[in-house]
Amino acid sequence: MQDKFALPIYWNDHEDIAQELYEKFGDDFNEAKIYRIRFTELIEWVLELPNFKGTREESSEGHLEQIQSAWVYEWRDNQD
Repeated sequence: MQDKFALPIYWNDHEDIAQELYEKFGDDFNEAKIYRIRFTELIEWVLELPNFKGTREESSEGHLEQIQSAWVYEWRDNQD
């Protein structure tokens, strides 16, 4: 359910995107699997996030790499 009070998320909000992806997929993806996600697939997942306001054209390899790294850190933080 979309939170109407949530702030919009853009491509440079790597940590926010990573947190949303972790909440969506949980432990379905571990560190190794996160780093093996194809960028074409990752772009689609980011564009589908409820509060994401960026466009496909604004994405870059750098953004996607940062999102993957932040997602790995988010995953690690939740492994206890």
